[in-house]
Amino acid sequence: MSQPQTLFDKLWNSHVVADLPGGGALVAIDRVFLHERTGAAALNSLAEAGRKVADPSRVFAVTDHIVDTRPGRTDKTLMPGGQAFITETRAAAKASGITLFDVNDPDQGIVHVISPELGIVLPGCTLIAPDSHTCTQGAFGALAWGIGSSEAEHAIATGTLRLTKPKSMRVKFTGKLNRAVTPKDMILTLLAQYGAAGGKGHAVEFAGEAVLALDMEGRMTLCNMATEFSAMSGFIAPDNKTVDYLKGRRYAPVGADWQQALASWLVLRSDANAIFDQEIEIDASAITPMVSWGTNPGQTIGIDGVVPHDAEAAPLEYIGLARGQAIKGVPIDAAFIGSCTNSRLSDLRRASAMFKGRKIADGIKAICVPGSSGVKREAEAEGIDLIFKDAGFEWRESGCSMCFYAGGESFAAGSRVISTTNRNFESRQGPNVRTHIASPETVVASAIAGVIADPEELI
Repeated sequence: MSQPQTLFDKLWNSHVVADLPGGGALVAIDRVFLHERTGAAALNSLAEAGRKVADPSRVFAVTDHIVDTRPGRTDKTLMPGGQAFITETRAAAKASGITLFDVNDPDQGIVHVISPELGIVLPGCTLIAPDSHTCTQGAFGALAWGIGSSEAEHAIATGTLRLTKPKSMRVKFTGKLNRAVTPKDMILTLLAQYGAAGGKGHAVEFAGEAVLALDMEGRMTLCNMATEFSAMSGFIAPDNKTVDYLKGRRYAPVGADWQQALASWLVLRSDANAIFDQEIEIDASAITPMVSWGTNPGQTIGIDGVVPHDAEAAPLEYIGLARGQAIKGVPIDAAFIGSCTNSRLSDLRRASAMFKGRKIADGIKAICVPGSSGVKREAEAEGIDLIFKDAGFEWRESGCSMCFYAGGESFAAGSRVISTTNRNFESRQGPNVRTHIASPETVVASAIAGVIADPEELI
C-alpha cells in the first residue's frame, strides 16, 4: 500500500518535474500573476535577454499596488515616478502578449481578489506572484506563494521554479466561532499564540470544523495571513463550497473539462492517516475579537486584553502604549477598510451592517477601498457605498491603497489607525503611522466610538 499523503504532498508531487542534485526540485508553475510595481522589470529583463514568455495564456498582470484609488483616477499617482511603473507595465504586457487588467479595466483590482473572482486560481494548481500575500489563493486548494522578480522571470520563461520542499503543518480550528468573531480573528489568534515565526519553513494546511464552516471569502482571509506566520503558503482542501464559487467564472473549465476537473478537485485532501511534521489545534469557541498592540501581527491580544507585561520596549515606544495597558478604549485618529485581507463583498456587507444609522466619531478620518472593481460595482448596486458615505467614510476605487505605503498617499504622521490590513509594521501606512490590525467589524465599531472598541457591543 502507498503511504498516506498530506494535501501538501499531493500538490507538491503532482508538480515535480525533476529532483535536482544537491536537494530541491524543479516544480511546474501553472499560473503567474504580475503587478505594476515589479511586472515591467520582469518582462523587460526577459526581453532584454532575448527570451520570450513560454505560454502567455498562463501569465496575467494587473495595476493594483501603485495605482491611485481616488475617484476619477488616471495613470497619474501620488507616488513620485509611479506613473512610469504603470505605463511601462502596460507596454511590456502588450509586447509579451499577456493579459493585463489595466487601471480602468472593469476587472481591475487587487491581484489576490481578482484571481479568484475570475477563476484564474483553481484547485490543484500552482500559482505565484511577486507579492507575499499570494498565499491568499491557497483557500481554493491551490499551492500559491509569493516570489521575487527574478523568480517570476524564470517561471515566465520556463514554466518552472527551483524549490526546496518545506515541512508540513496542519492547523485545526475546532468548535464554532462566536457571533462577533471572524476569520481575521482566527488567524490573529494563531499568530498571538505561536508568534510571527511560528510557521517558518512549513506549508500550512488549515482544517477543522470552524474552517469548513467558513465561506470562500472567509477562507481567503485565513490563508492570506499565512505569510505573516512565516509559512511558505497556507491552503484549505477544496469542497463543494469551492466548486460552487468557481462554477461559471471566466477562466474556470466548462463542459466536459469541468466534469473532469471536479473529479480531480474533490479528492484533493489529506489522507486520514497522513503524518504532518507539526500539528496545532485551537478551540475556535474561545476566540474573541483580536487587535494588534505592537509592530508585527504576532503582537496581538483579545479586545478585553492588556498589553503584555513582558512586552519588548521598541514596539511599545513606536506604538505609544504601555505594558499592562488595556487595548480597548485607546483613542484612534483614523480607520481603514481595505487590502487583500478584508476588502471583499462579504467584508463590506458585514461592516456596513454595523452602522444602522450610526456615524463615525468627530475627527476620525475613515476610508473604505473595495478590493476590486467588481466588488465596488456589486457593493454600489446594494447601496453599501451610500451607507459608508452617510456614516462618514470616504468611498474609493479599488486597489492596494494605504495597505502598502510606497511614497504616495498616507495617513498623517503619528496617526493611530484601526485597520483591516494584514501588517502593522512601522510606517506601513505612512511615515510614523501607528497601525492596529483587526476585523472589519472591529474597525467599524472603533470608528463609531472614536476609540478601539468591541464589535460585540454593536452587533
